[in-house]
Amino acid sequence: MKQQLNTYRLSNGLVLLGEHMPWLRSAAFTFLVPSGTCYAPPELCGLASLASEMSQRGCGPYDSRQFLEELDFLGVERTSSITTHHTSFSCAMPSSAFERTLELYSHMVRRPHLPEDQLEDARQLGFQDLRALEDEPSHRCFNELKRFRFPQPFGRTAQGTLEGLQSIQIDDVREFCANNLHASDSILAVAGNFKWSEVCEAVERALGDWNGPATKTLPKLEPLSGGRHTDHASNQTHLALAYDCVPYESPDYYKTRALVGILSDGMSSRLFTEVREKRGLVYSVFATCFSLAGKGSVLCYAGTTTNRAEETLHVLLETIHSLGSGVSEDELARLKVRIKSALVMEQESSAARSHQIAVDWFHLGRVPTRAEVLSEIDSLTCEGLLDHFNAHRPNNFALVTVGSQPLELPGGIVDA
Repeated sequence: MKQQLNTYRLSNGLVLLGEHMPWLRSAAFTFLVPSGTCYAPPELCGLASLASEMSQRGCGPYDSRQFLEELDFLGVERTSSITTHHTSFSCAMPSSAFERTLELYSHMVRRPHLPEDQLEDARQLGFQDLRALEDEPSHRCFNELKRFRFPQPFGRTAQGTLEGLQSIQIDDVREFCANNLHASDSILAVAGNFKWSEVCEAVERALGDWNGPATKTLPKLEPLSGGRHTDHASNQTHLALAYDCVPYESPDYYKTRALVGILSDGMSSRLFTEVREKRGLVYSVFATCFSLAGKGSVLCYAGTTTNRAEETLHVLLETIHSLGSGVSEDELARLKVRIKSALVMEQESSAARSHQIAVDWFHLGRVPTRAEVLSEIDSLTCEGLLDHFNAHRPNNFALVTVGSQPLELPGGIVDA
């Protein structure tokens, strides 16, 4: 069946996207609202997450309990998350429940109650998320890397800071929601079994007259290099390493994605084989692509023991640079199968597809078709990947460690 993406832009700036998947009995939407961490005042880190939590504690004609019971009665599976740019609300449901679920979420973004008597409860949840990082040093390590590598306002994390959470008052939450929960630059991506005309009519009814101020203009991002250590009493050391690559928006993105996949996709990848299996240096190691504000980075993680941390860092860097010796046909063939398999699995999940549509539109202003993506993957060659690596050699390294002993990048590696 031919893939078709439907687009509809409301007069208030909201972009509605839809991909019909008639073989499913479900529908899903991903709702990106421009109320991410970068839009909070610098002294109130954590405000975006707290505002998201508060907005789900009653809205429109429903109190908090009624709102959640309505969603449960409809059989809605839902999540919310905070990124640098957005608050993301994701819902999957039987197709018949789509319009009613959309109505409930329209109340949430347009008419949240933000009850003052529940602010402290929401704040305590924020404190718990912060404390949980102490038990998840790998997550803490990546949070510290984000704070270090990306200057304000981009380096803020969803959990915020203890000082920021303690400073937030109910008027701050209300002002943040009033200024950032608006249709301009919002994206609503729908996937699954639906009638497009009915979706457009439902969205117009629920959100057509939703307005608000324009999204703020952000400064240009210039990722930083160097190193930072966070002391943590432990026999383990956690390393988070970043270096420059082309961003998601680049026509060469799939080449970067392929190189990172050869490094880290699966148990036959180079990092798993060289760092864990052959040398037994780590219990966890991986790499991933990350794009922010038009800048791309490869983010790597390794968890090891303190006495083997320095060796782990050197082997990690050696394995990254081993891509400069070329990629084998077997490595490339395995990677292509894994990527194509992921595309197939995406077609079995309306939730996964709606999320991908929203992300593509935000970064690219369009949604590549599966045929286009498959063509990009099929066109990858060992020679082309080597040329791409040599044209975009890893540089501008940033290293963050969490543990009892700091580590330093090898001399000259920052500008290598």
